[in-house]
Amino acid sequence: MNTLNAQPMYHSPAIHAVYARVRQLAHLASDAADHLIDAVDLLDHTRAGLPVELGDGFLAVVTEQEARRGAGRCFTLVASLTALGSSDALATAELFAVERRHRGFVPEYQPPALSPTQDTTLRAVARGDVAITSGKPYLRREDLRVSISTIRALESRGLVMREDCPDDWFRDERVHLTAAGRRDLAASFARPRSTAPTATRPPARPAATAARAAVR
Repeated sequence: MNTLNAQPMYHSPAIHAVYARVRQLAHLASDAADHLIDAVDLLDHTRAGLPVELGDGFLAVVTEQEARRGAGRCFTLVASLTALGSSDALATAELFAVERRHRGFVPEYQPPALSPTQDTTLRAVARGDVAITSGKPYLRREDLRVSISTIRALESRGLVMREDCPDDWFRDERVHLTAAGRRDLAASFARPRSTAPTATRPPARPAATAARAAVR
């Protein structure tokens, strides 16, 4: 929020929407962090044989199985709170960039153009939708089509990187944006596309009409 406040800009309806979304994301992230802390405290206290609060100030020593169930409920709440966070963050960033371009603030840095497939993959990585398992992309959304060759192409340009996730049963590696990937993606938002009009050929005249015109 401090970064937004430091930017000189006209507070249009779009910018007001950006502020509202950022505040909402911040509250969701804070609530999710609180639930994760509760889960860690519950497990740590149970392993140490200490009582835990079960609500309304009631303290009791719980079994490890009960503590795991309680932690699982916390993780479920966190997943629910953050399910749309990455998509909302990407949409908010793009809304901000589009509005800034509309007001004449064009980024000085213009990255090399990405192919449509690379652009789609980079956005999917930014949303946290792409992982790797058994050497193939593992996608969170069924409507996504991402190939390992595209991921490798983005890696060769230094835009994405992989991170091992040994504790995940379903994914071997997570795919993240690098600093260069975040920079290039942000600079690509609302970049004007070529809209050159398509030349249309006039209809051919019938042969007889063309012949008469030639005689005249």
